[in-house]
Amino acid sequence: MNAAEKERILLVDDEKHLLISLRDYLLYENFDVTIAQSGEEALEKLKKLTPDLIVLDISMPGLGGLGFLKRISSEEGKPMYPVLVLTARSMMADFFGNLDVDGFLAKPCDEATLASKIRAIISKRKAVSEKRQRTVKKVTIAEDDAVLSHKLTDAFETAGYSVTVVTNGPEVLEKAAAERPDVLLMKEILPRLNGSAVAALIEVMPSLNSTSIILYDDSRQWRDGADTKFSRLKCIKQFLPTSDVNRLLKAVQELLT
Repeated sequence: MNAAEKERILLVDDEKHLLISLRDYLLYENFDVTIAQSGEEALEKLKKLTPDLIVLDISMPGLGGLGFLKRISSEEGKPMYPVLVLTARSMMADFFGNLDVDGFLAKPCDEATLASKIRAIISKRKAVSEKRQRTVKKVTIAEDDAVLSHKLTDAFETAGYSVTVVTNGPEVLEKAAAERPDVLLMKEILPRLNGSAVAALIEVMPSLNSTSIILYDDSRQWRDGADTKFSRLKCIKQFLPTSDVNRLLKAVQELLT
């Protein structure tokens, strides 16, 4: 297993002998280990490191474990990294029950127990991340106007969608084939290939013929008869003669519910 494949651990404790012994064991267990003897040093290490887990001693001089946690947390108190707290307090979970961390382990602890706890936390985090990725709906937006594209991206990402943006017809086909979006929100008048022409190609592509498309355009020419024009294409679920961000977002939400 090369270094890029190993789980990265940042071990923070002011007891040097403990750092050395734990690092040696975790290296033996195929972790990539970085050590820091204080909260201040750990913050410096985080400028160049993105750990899979921080193993943190709470009782340290200076900034201390709690001060370090505060510095790496959001305003809501959520740490930016997974954290396992190591402490001499056997009742740490009760004493600091309001800390939003991934686990507690009393010192001194068995090295094998620590390695097992680390793996359990990392595995749980990965499982949650994979589940979230599976449940997040993917939307590809085909829009060549940069301002409108930015507004649509902001609105859809705020609503919890994973967004990919493309700016012309051929790019729609390339990205859609690679990413398989749940919905393709596509402007009709696009450079190099119009949206309805792209939809006609998608409908006969085996890998994309189940892709749902919402077509839109605020050009005056679509004020009447658009539904009839596009009804022959089963993949076009709706046509909207507007580029209003809220209406487009609502249409996608209704399609996905």
